[in-house]
Amino acid sequence: MIIADIIRALEEFAPPVLQEEYDNAGLITGEHQWSCRGAIICLDSTEAVVDEAIAKNCNLIIAHHPVIFRGLKQLTGKNQVERTVIRAVRNDIAIYATHTNLDNVRDGVNGELARRLGLTNCRVLQPKAGLLRKLQVFVPRAQAAVVRTAVFAAGAGSIGDYSDCSFNSEGEGTFTPGPGTHPFSGSAGQPQSEPEIKIELIFPAWLESRVVRAMLEAHPYEEVAYDILALNNPFQGVGAGIVGELAEAVSETDVLRRLQSVTGIQAIRHSPLTGRGIRRIAICGGAGSILIANALREGADMFVTSDIKYHDFFEADGQLVLADIGHFESEQFTIDLLATLLQEKFPTFAALKTGVNTNPVNYFLHTGK
Repeated sequence: MIIADIIRALEEFAPPVLQEEYDNAGLITGEHQWSCRGAIICLDSTEAVVDEAIAKNCNLIIAHHPVIFRGLKQLTGKNQVERTVIRAVRNDIAIYATHTNLDNVRDGVNGELARRLGLTNCRVLQPKAGLLRKLQVFVPRAQAAVVRTAVFAAGAGSIGDYSDCSFNSEGEGTFTPGPGTHPFSGSAGQPQSEPEIKIELIFPAWLESRVVRAMLEAHPYEEVAYDILALNNPFQGVGAGIVGELAEAVSETDVLRRLQSVTGIQAIRHSPLTGRGIRRIAICGGAGSILIANALREGADMFVTSDIKYHDFFEADGQLVLADIGHFESEQFTIDLLATLLQEKFPTFAALKTGVNTNPVNYFLHTGK
């Protein structure tokens, strides 16, 4: 097992192309070809987590937040980021971060919290556009099923929760094979026509090379006529936040209590309660104030996120409840999500959840008289 194997599995689930421009996800220290003895999974890479990795003989840390985010100009150990990086490098420990790319996957950070809250009919709150491609390819009628099966297996043809989606139209292809060719039908120098199926299907942009390769390998022609078209359609499976529904409407206080129970938090900052029942809930792990307008457009009764500023609470305007559950608290289940993913991919690999509480925010609750 090498580190590249672990990274490949993580990036199949949350492709790097989905990270935001400002982000610094990916391998931050270490080398892809290092042999991997084990991994510590955490939300934040800190000195304590590096020490934990050393103690447990793990040479890979998989974090949600990148330890180097705004860039470094020196490595002198003057702050906790520099000390963490120095300690990791000195001890040959690789640090990998899967951040906004994991946020932007429907079944990622937000999907995990939605699942624990019991939400169904979930969809992305702010879908991304420009990430879909359409393949159009012309195939002899008798071989169309073989080509479709190959590109479906490569990841094409999924629309929402539907798979193996394609559109097929019949026509006639014409061609004249040149000297030295070995045509599927006809002879060199002789005009030929062939009953063909035009197959159209969509796929995520980052799968283009895989889809095209599968199509070419399955296609019977020496020279394949095909088009790749960029689409501006929003990609419903990718983007910021998520919105889903409870099985039935419950009171606002019941939802707040459920949030406390699920996350283990002691206090929730929230906008004024509306007195209405809660059925549709929007979620954005981490700082999600930018999506308040999206939650309102989706008709959410409550928007669960963190790091809401004072003036942002006014945006609720009596139309929904804004619930700030804390940054760490809203993303804490990312550790379980990644651990489960790696255990399923590599059953014998040591993927350990950190025992270090890296939450930098503490709460003082006065219980005395």
